[in-house]
Amino acid sequence: MQVSDPTLSRYDYRTLAAFRFALRNFLSFSQTAARATGLTPRQHQALLGIKAASADGQASISQLATFLILHHNSTVELVDRLEATGLVLRKQDPSDRRRVLVRLTEAGERCLADLSAVHLAELERIRPALENLLHRMNTRC
Repeated sequence: MQVSDPTLSRYDYRTLAAFRFALRNFLSFSQTAARATGLTPRQHQALLGIKAASADGQASISQLATFLILHHNSTVELVDRLEATGLVLRKQDPSDRRRVLVRLTEAGERCLADLSAVHLAELERIRPALENLLHRMNTRC
């Protein structure tokens, strides 16, 4: 963390506050959307992390833990719950039997696709406001 910069203006603080507010609003939207499908926000994040992890749509537990910023054992418990709901499957990595790979089931794919479509639509809706905030960062007074 850097030492405070005494040259920050009121404009800078307002811009940062507005940006954090926009992020919190999007996260609130995301949490509500996930819960509406019966998922916790963390479960939604896990599905997204698994899907985005690699070209073959599989993630190791350690990759997923890194993506979620969780400890390994917490990630295992999360995968246990997702597997119990039928949204993911796990298997041993054939090339390294110490690793466990996780992939989405068809139900997990459908659930994530639905949630992702809603999220992308929301991002499009708030895009002008986000672009304005980023522009404000480029034009600091």
